[in-house]
Formats: sequence, C-alpha cells, structure tokens
Amino acid sequence: MDINGAVVLVTGANRGLGRAFAQEFAKRGAKVYAGARNPASVVDEGVIPVQLDVTDDASVEAAAKELGDVSIVINNAGVLVAGEDVDSIKAEFEVNFFGIVRTTDAFAPILKANGGGAIVNVLSILSFLGRPAWRGYAASKAAGWSLTKSTREALREQGTNVIAVHAGFIDTDMTTGIDAPKITTKSVVSQVLQAIQNGDDEVLADDRTRAVKAALAS
Repeated sequence: MDINGAVVLVTGANRGLGRAFAQEFAKRGAKVYAGARNPASVVDEGVIPVQLDVTDDASVEAAAKELGDVSIVINNAGVLVAGEDVDSIKAEFEVNFFGIVRTTDAFAPILKANGGGAIVNVLSILSFLGRPAWRGYAASKAAGWSLTKSTREALREQGTNVIAVHAGFIDTDMTTGIDAPKITTKSVVSQVLQAIQNGDDEVLADDRTRAVKAALAS
C-alpha cells in the first residue's frame, strides 16, 4: 500500500508514539487526522486535530461520521495503570482492548468503501508474557493480539490488512523512570510504515520481542 496520498487516522496522537506516527505520515505525504481526547493538545503542523476518546461510543461514532476518507487506522491509544485492583484493570481494558474494538468497528466500513486500506494495532511484548505487577496491562494486550487475528480474518475479503505491532519498552512518557533498554519511536514507526507498504501481518520491533515470540513454540 502506498503511504503517499493515504488518509490516516492515528489515535492517541498528541504525544509519544502516536505523535511520532502522525508526524512521519505527514512527512511522507499522507493526510493525517490526529485523534486525541483534547484536540487542543495536538500542536504539530501538517496534521488535523480530531476529538476522539476511544472509551466513548459517541465520540468514536462522531469521528467516523466526520472522517469518511480514511484509508489507514493506527490504533495507538493505550494506557498503563499498573494497579492490581479490578478498577485499574477495567481502565486498561477500556482503552487497550475495547478502544480497538470501537474504532475498528466504526472505521472498517469506511476502509472498505475506500478500497480496503489497513488497520494497525499497537500491542506489546506483553501480548506474549505475563507480569504480576502489570497483569491487567499484559492481559489487555494479549486480548488485543487475539482480537487482531480475528479481525484480520474477518476483513481479509474486503481487502483490509490488519497488522499487529509488538515491542518491548519504547522511549516515551509511559516508560519514564523504567531503567531498561528502550527502542525509539522513530524505529517503531519506520518498521510499521514498511509493513504497511509490504502488506505484512506483523511487526516484531526489537530483538527481545522477536526472541520471546520465537520461544512461544517451545
């Protein structure tokens, strides 16, 4: 799929990885809608701020009615609450899992009408691993991986490529204070854009993630 001339919606586009996606797509000649709960927080030139709260049905439906020319959806919005209580886990699932469900269901018909396009779901190395302190986050990403595979099969006939993106720690605000090797947002974005162009199903963005995925079989 050609990036130049594509029309892209990026969720959670006001900072971190989402902002990097929006900036790079715009640089490569795409029309970019930058979704954020507070559109005033989108400050980059060359992108179009859009009010979008992926936890709110009405907000997602309103965005879909407004953005009828979208050909690529980047489901990037995500949260790490890191609490062990039920409310914290629910909050993570609302964004990390149900947010993808809402956005995909709202925009899949639009992608079909516009020739198929692509959906990119930003997941995690924790799609494959469990961590006691982050059990809700890990579970939400594992559920997102399963959802991605089902969605890929469901939308294959309409020509929509559905891509799963898995990475370890990415150097963003979410990982501030974590003392561990981190991959840059630039590297992740570059790999994802190449996957869109190639029609790939999956991006394993760093060595650790590739090793963990390979070890699942054993």
